[in-house]
Amino acid sequence: MHQLCIISRRADLYRQLIEKENLPELKITENLQDATLILADPPLMTKQLAHCSKLDWMQSTYAGIDALTQPGLRTDYRLTNIRGLFGQLISEYVLGYLISHQRHFARYQTQQQAAEWYQHHYSALSEKTMVILGTGTIGQHLAGAAKALGLRVIGVSRSGEPTTHVDQMFPIHRLHEALALADVLVSVLPATQQTNDLLNADSLRHCSNTLLFNVGRGNAICEPGLLKALDAGNIAHAYLDVFKQEPLPQDHPFWQHPAITVTPHIAAESFPEQVMTIFKTNYLRYVEGKPLQFQIDFERGY
Repeated sequence: MHQLCIISRRADLYRQLIEKENLPELKITENLQDATLILADPPLMTKQLAHCSKLDWMQSTYAGIDALTQPGLRTDYRLTNIRGLFGQLISEYVLGYLISHQRHFARYQTQQQAAEWYQHHYSALSEKTMVILGTGTIGQHLAGAAKALGLRVIGVSRSGEPTTHVDQMFPIHRLHEALALADVLVSVLPATQQTNDLLNADSLRHCSNTLLFNVGRGNAICEPGLLKALDAGNIAHAYLDVFKQEPLPQDHPFWQHPAITVTPHIAAESFPEQVMTIFKTNYLRYVEGKPLQFQIDFERGY
């Protein structure tokens, strides 16, 4: 019998969904020390991981698992995450804000309140180039959605190998070349040692009047560097959904900056019903002794 402990802000719903599935050889326990399996929101497990003496496999309810790959944390178990669910939601977020910015929708809303009739110039998205940092499943989905709207899409990955919907690929060591081409820059990078402060004052100086979106992980942006890039005009506006510290402190300069839009990590939510589909598939593979889907390489951090 496999004992599962659920550590999540939506624990009650996950419990209902699991009990409804009636999975074989599975018992739910409230005691972490008895659990061989854990279904968890990663940030809630960081301080408890050392106490899970019987842990063999943890299924993350999030795509981002950087809370569990920090130096000093144990790695003697299998960790899997959620993939293939967030491309649509991330695309809606990025393209929604992009279209609103391009067509001045917020400005017209303000004008309406004052009964002001002023027209503002705009250009078609088909004249723009989007550079996507990270070309996994989310990046590929976004690339396809952007291509459907006529944008040219450039991808940046560790290897620079060609991938779906991307017109041109660059390896990460040629990042500066890619940034110089960006009208729109989107980071969907995971949090690793290699991505820490990747977007900083030095790298962002290669941009020119670029719209920046960070919907990956907060570590990718050097915050003082971004402020310098905004002041210099390298970045025209930054749409930020993830941050190094969450919640973002109330005295943080991002809140009041006129060229920064802050959202509270809502670009793509983990819906429990979808998470359960992945957990069920993985659990049945686990029982049968098959390799688990979406297993994390602790050395790479993803």
